[in-house]
Amino acid sequence: MLTIRAGLWAFASLVLLGTAAPGTAQQGPDRLATSATEHAMAMNAKLLCSGIFVQGRDPEVHIREDLRKFPHFGWAEDFEYRVDRDRRTVTLSSPGTSPRTARYNGDQGCAILPKGRWRVHFTPEKVVSTLPDGDALPWPTGDILSDDPLPAEVDREAVEAALDFAFDDDLHEPDQNTRAVVVVYKGRIIGERYAPGIPRDMPHLSWSQGKSITAALAGVLVQQGELVVENPAPIAEWRSQGDPRADITLADLMHMSSGLKFNNWGIGRPRSLSSENDHFFIYFDAPNVFSHAVNRDLEYPPNTVWRYLNSDPLAVGKIVRETVEARGESYLQFPQKYLFDRIGARHFVLETDAWGNFIMTGYDYGTARDWARFGLLHLWDGDWLGDRVLPRGWSDFVSTPAPTSENQGYGGLFWLNRGGRYDRVPEDAYWAAGFMGQTTMIIPSRDMVVVRLGPSAGRFDRYFNDFVGRILESVGASSP
Repeated sequence: MLTIRAGLWAFASLVLLGTAAPGTAQQGPDRLATSATEHAMAMNAKLLCSGIFVQGRDPEVHIREDLRKFPHFGWAEDFEYRVDRDRRTVTLSSPGTSPRTARYNGDQGCAILPKGRWRVHFTPEKVVSTLPDGDALPWPTGDILSDDPLPAEVDREAVEAALDFAFDDDLHEPDQNTRAVVVVYKGRIIGERYAPGIPRDMPHLSWSQGKSITAALAGVLVQQGELVVENPAPIAEWRSQGDPRADITLADLMHMSSGLKFNNWGIGRPRSLSSENDHFFIYFDAPNVFSHAVNRDLEYPPNTVWRYLNSDPLAVGKIVRETVEARGESYLQFPQKYLFDRIGARHFVLETDAWGNFIMTGYDYGTARDWARFGLLHLWDGDWLGDRVLPRGWSDFVSTPAPTSENQGYGGLFWLNRGGRYDRVPEDAYWAAGFMGQTTMIIPSRDMVVVRLGPSAGRFDRYFNDFVGRILESVGASSP
């Protein structure tokens, strides 16, 4: 057991102030600050737990480089942390506030524990992979790279110069903190680099890139004949006679267009760490995330308004779980068995809440190569070297603008460039995107996948547009 006092940045007092829940008496400012402080401790306990037990990082390094460096996480100067390696827990405490604990649950990663508990409400499982070691197989299913010359149109020096640009924070304001990049062209890795001290096989916190994994898991079930995207979402809580939520389809959920009433007050703002911040509450407390998502009234009719809300992909996650378990299979094994094993991905860690529900709206970890494989699966329209993992046309579905996306910037749990967000990137590009710049971009017209991981400090779009533009310029037009 390790106990260390962490002398860190003070967090802006406005961000630490919560708000009283509707219908309750207004609480004094000290009570409000304590509540938000507790939420900040819970979130940081989880992030630190994952840094130690999932990524294998030194706790002080992780705190310095991934937590206190970014004020929106709320790590205050009076926080203390305790790592219990026997119990596999991380506990944060602060004077006058209830401590909060996160527990490492093996292949299910770390979860914030409900207050007063030392264990989760489910039985963790060892995720069993059938894959041989990556060093025994050629890329892309394995990690052995070809010695054959690169295609003639690839300017290797220009690719390396683009990677230099990506990793040199003297060129960027603010720092981008890029830690891993993989560029795949015509199925081959033509560029790859990692920051000092970052191993190739270390999984990175990928944040909302996991939403696109949720889409892929739904796609696997569509391919298996279990789900139909146009059908009403099979969620029991919505099936009562006269319930307007019964009209929500699986497609509506994947298009972020369910119409469910769900707040999103962002992070790093005055009410961010309030219990009323539905979108982020799953990251700083210990609710059953699926119940938290689906037990909502409608605010708008389905498929009329696009809003970026965690309710919709979590509802898709609930459908995946209940569909898998209804046929007697392990939900916790399902992603590895039916998705990751089939594309050679060995290092994904999908974290759950204390009830064993995947929080793939943000708490998921993957390596750059495994994200590149995920991108290739979509570039190849779900066919992995002859194995149809996703339905034919699935990539078109997720990369077609949602009917309610006015700027054509969002598809089926993927972001799109149809509206010209990146002017140096073709319009057909689409990508899995996560907080602070986690990106797996698929560019069909250029037969390319670009993965970039690391905690960006801001202005990421400008940086990423320039980086991908340089990569594209380094690969000229191929021969007919």
